Amino acid sequence: MPRILKVDPWNPEEEFIEEGAALLRAGRLVAFPTETVYGLGANGLDGRAVGRIFSAKGRPGDNPLILHFSAPEEAEGAAILTERARCLMDLFWPGPLTLVLPVREGIPPEVTAGLSTVAVRMPSHPVALALLARTGLPVAAPSANSSGRPSPTDAASVASDLGDRVDLILDGGSSSVGVESTVLDLTGPDMILLRPGGCPVEEIEARTGERVLLAGGSTNRSPGTRYRHYAPLVPLLIAGDEGVRERVSAHRGRVGWIGMASPETFFAPGIVPDEYAIRFSNPENYARGLFSALRTLEASGARLIAAEWPEEKGIGRALRDRLYRASRE
Repeated sequence: MPRILKVDPWNPEEEFIEEGAALLRAGRLVAFPTETVYGLGANGLDGRAVGRIFSAKGRPGDNPLILHFSAPEEAEGAAILTERARCLMDLFWPGPLTLVLPVREGIPPEVTAGLSTVAVRMPSHPVALALLARTGLPVAAPSANSSGRPSPTDAASVASDLGDRVDLILDGGSSSVGVESTVLDLTGPDMILLRPGGCPVEEIEARTGERVLLAGGSTNRSPGTRYRHYAPLVPLLIAGDEGVRERVSAHRGRVGWIGMASPETFFAPGIVPDEYAIRFSNPENYARGLFSALRTLEASGARLIAAEWPEEKGIGRALRDRLYRASRE
């Protein structure tokens, strides 16, 4: 098992942060909490170190990574910042918003997947910010899980997936948002949504006074959009889809449920046992607990999992994206 250090999430211990920063500077891998999910970090200026991320995760090499920074001005060294980008940074950083911009020279192709763009972000979690500041380098960090698995929102999930392929895990508790960052393409005249996430489109439009286009961008530029993602080890079905009722009925008593409504809203009583039903009070809590619930139910003995399809607004847009890609067969 990897070394795990339990860190105070609000007042990170300096010696723990320094240990993590020293490993990153030495080209090693460190998993750390962000407000979205746990990230698997490497020195973003060291192509060999970044390559270890792909090996540890089993991640395809054509899937670009996000560079993380402890202050907005630090992103200037990696990306060409437009006026719109600076405005968005002022409004939403630190926070769950990633910006795709033209890349500057010196960023390894392992980070960008050979593209002319780079994704940049400043997380808000105190442990992440302390680690980034102490490291003094841009840190490349996708989610700290095996590629295709549900993203980890706690240290135990990281350890379960990656084991000793990661050199250190900083355990800062559970992530507060629960889904990855929103990704916006800022390389053209419009803001284009490449991946819905923890920063709702409606909030971006309200605070900027600009429209976010929901289609038309190249998903090649966005981390985490080109492959089946987030999938549990048992089939995940969307309640209400064609044929789902029949498939669920065939596994009566061994069906897991994730959603806000009761499973009896969609299925006959007894199809989903009480111990296999995980319900959330609102979309924000649904997002916060989605990945943890998937992992819990796959280990519970359920033969398949049914999930409620949320409304396409606010954080529900990100939930729909994650559920769709986790349920692809």
